[in-house]
Amino acid sequence: MPYQLIKRTNPGQRFHFSLIVVVVMLSQITAISAQTTDVPWLEEVQKLPPNPPRERLGKMTPILIDDSGKAITTRAGWDTQRKQVRAEWLKFLGPMPEPHPAVKLEVLKTEQLPEVVRQLVRYEGEPGLFVEGYLLMPIAANNSGKKRAAIVALHQTTNASIDEIAGVSGPDTMQIGLKLAKRGFVVFCPRCFLWQNVKDLNEAVAKYRERHPNSLGMAKMLYDAMRGTDILASLPDVDVNRIGAVGHSLGAKEALYLAAFDERIKAAVASEGGTAFRSTNWDAPWYLGPAIRDENFSLNHHQLLALMAPRPFLILGGESGSGAADGDRSWPLLDAAIPAWKLYGDPTRLGLLNHHQGHSIPEQVFERTAEWLETYLR
Repeated sequence: MPYQLIKRTNPGQRFHFSLIVVVVMLSQITAISAQTTDVPWLEEVQKLPPNPPRERLGKMTPILIDDSGKAITTRAGWDTQRKQVRAEWLKFLGPMPEPHPAVKLEVLKTEQLPEVVRQLVRYEGEPGLFVEGYLLMPIAANNSGKKRAAIVALHQTTNASIDEIAGVSGPDTMQIGLKLAKRGFVVFCPRCFLWQNVKDLNEAVAKYRERHPNSLGMAKMLYDAMRGTDILASLPDVDVNRIGAVGHSLGAKEALYLAAFDERIKAAVASEGGTAFRSTNWDAPWYLGPAIRDENFSLNHHQLLALMAPRPFLILGGESGSGAADGDRSWPLLDAAIPAWKLYGDPTRLGLLNHHQGHSIPEQVFERTAEWLETYLR
């Protein structure tokens, strides 16, 4: 039976934004290190192309050089550096509400599809503010008695918001949440704050800044994506050690930040989010704002890619197609992050698949996405 009301509070599992764990837990590292099966095409998505574009990347501080200029050569040294990098990013993003409200879902609508139960639910995001999302439960999951892997699925920029990713409307290629649920994942699709009871994106930012004048729009997106992880972690059918994330375009940006800052995310795929600052509109007020335009801005996304290590992360790019945001120009950021990954041993499960078909998720690329998540969340 689908869940009509879910309320589960476990103080030991509450995720406090200001006190995020800064060191990868030994159990997580052991679990990933023990992984004996990789996607057969892992090496294919790790080949640095010859002479990738390196223009307009912004400042890229070496990952494994400390403040004194000394090289970091050990995991212990990186753990210390990692804390500092993480703290600098969280300071830049700004504070978020604490504590997180307890998880309580109000079911607004239930639909029985051939393979999936799809529920529109409402829950408390920030204290006193309610958000809608779609919860997709494989029908087999309700009867198997086994805990399932789960995915936070983050929607792209579209006025349909959660409807497309959850398969209510829109083209099949954008229904990635529904398609992953059909493959056995429990999937949660939260609505981005830019489409929550506002006329346009600028109004959403203005309302948010009234509540949180010292926080960036990307901090809000990160907070809301973390709340999506809270929802999945509360479900009795979900294995809390097998939660992943996926997103396209705007959703890929959110997946990048969620995987970097929420260590409950064990594997992720980001499609066409634009890894480099100048690849897309990262300087928009609902993302990071104008500070990143300064060539001397001290932070960059290679640091977020390093924070993910050793949890598998795949970037999908469509460069050479219309409106593409990721591709060869994204490689310098991955290349700059890989030294931190190497400290965890081989293989490095960080890669970029450039399908050269523009700002899209072609069916064969979705198959690779699903295979990545199935392999590393098994």
